[in-house]
Amino acid sequence: MKPLYISLALLGIYIIFQSFIAVNALKTEKQKYRVVLKDKVLEIRFYPEATMATVYSAATNYKGVANNGFRKLARFIFGGNDENKGISMTAPVRMNMSEKGSEMSFVMPEKYNATNLPKPNDASINIHKSTPEYVAVIEFGGYANDEKIEVYKNLLLQTLAQRNIKVIGNYQFLGYNAPYQIIARKNEIIIPIEWKE
Repeated sequence: MKPLYISLALLGIYIIFQSFIAVNALKTEKQKYRVVLKDKVLEIRFYPEATMATVYSAATNYKGVANNGFRKLARFIFGGNDENKGISMTAPVRMNMSEKGSEMSFVMPEKYNATNLPKPNDASINIHKSTPEYVAVIEFGGYANDEKIEVYKNLLLQTLAQRNIKVIGNYQFLGYNAPYQIIARKNEIIIPIEWKE
């Protein structure tokens, strides 16, 4: 009977831990955008410019970009900069993948810009402003992998083609959760589009 009580207690602690992580994820600063249109399949958003920290990689898939890029950017925001200063993590983490290579970007907290943001110690990290854009968005849950990303990217492209919405750029994967968060995970595929309001 005692092993059962121990197992139930551990399960309870684990559920509480996961709930705490999910609640904290909701409090994380998110990149600002405005919803232009929303239906059952997709959402159209306008993203204004934002300050980004980006690393480039020869990797051509999710796994390759996620492993290498995240470590470099995490070192930067955890004090690997000229001020030895911690910078708050925001969401989402952005990944732009293609056959020619990839990039991963952390969106910097809104209070920072190119003049007041600490400079990375790692010269391969590029600080820049994103271009304002309209994008089509599709969401999916669970853990992301290359197969899921491909499925949802193709579904979004197919939906845009059916609606005669012109694609004007490469897709990006947006991840919102820490790797150790299991419940309430959120992922998105976004594709830049031509859109007039």
